[in-house]
Amino acid sequence: MNAVKHISEKKRFSLIARSQSFKYAFRGVAVIVRTQHNFWIHIVATVIAVGLGVWLGISSVEWCVLILAMVGVLVTEAINTAFEIDIDLTSPEYHPYAKDTKDVAAGAVLLCAIAAVLVGGIIFIPKLLFLI
Repeated sequence: MNAVKHISEKKRFSLIARSQSFKYAFRGVAVIVRTQHNFWIHIVATVIAVGLGVWLGISSVEWCVLILAMVGVLVTEAINTAFEIDIDLTSPEYHPYAKDTKDVAAGAVLLCAIAAVLVGGIIFIPKLLFLI
């Protein structure tokens, strides 16, 4: 009986609990920013893309696609980091499956980054060529 009561209490909505969730999420972003050099590379590319978008006056639809591409790279980098942290904790000694997991997660970041470069190229190259 007490277990049922405890579970139902835990499921109640609470603004304090939600604010704690945001606190943890921002802490997670801070961990990525402090520890991941590749994240900084992605941030620099994002700033460049935003600058180009403002300078070239891209459309609302182009902004939406560009934002999705940029955020996709940042999110996959964050997930990759989470996998790396977890694997370092759960498999501190070398294991081929741990290596494969890390490599696959890094590959996901690479694929997303390639897609973002293609999106940027499709949006920016015609506009830059028009300026020449």
